[in-house]
Amino acid sequence: MDVSTKKMTLTVGEAAERVGLTTYTLRWYEQEGLVAPVGRDAVGRRRYTAGDVNWLLLLTRLRRTGMPVRDMRHYAELARQGDRTLGARRALFEAHRARVLNRMAELEEDLSVLNYKIDAYRRAEEENR
Repeated sequence: MDVSTKKMTLTVGEAAERVGLTTYTLRWYEQEGLVAPVGRDAVGRRRYTAGDVNWLLLLTRLRRTGMPVRDMRHYAELARQGDRTLGARRALFEAHRARVLNRMAELEEDLSVLNYKIDAYRRAEEENR
């Protein structure tokens, strides 16, 4: 707990574990401007709030869905500018959603081919018994 704010906070290791990143990756996110400067305790150690963790969870989801780091950085910059960028942020997410939906459709096609091949091999194995 950070005594100065009376809010529960997490160390860099705890925050990294909570969001499924390494501490190295978490620091890299900060260096890349994806994360606003994180608060520090009295001796200068990073202390992550619930808001910081939620932001990191969003970033990990964006990354997991294939959003390029440059788009993530652009989103972070827009978010820091406040409500006047709501439309730009929505447009960024809509474009990314279109890419995700396209990729999902491609994966469905790929899965169909895999299922076909698995079934074909299963039938061939049964015929050879």
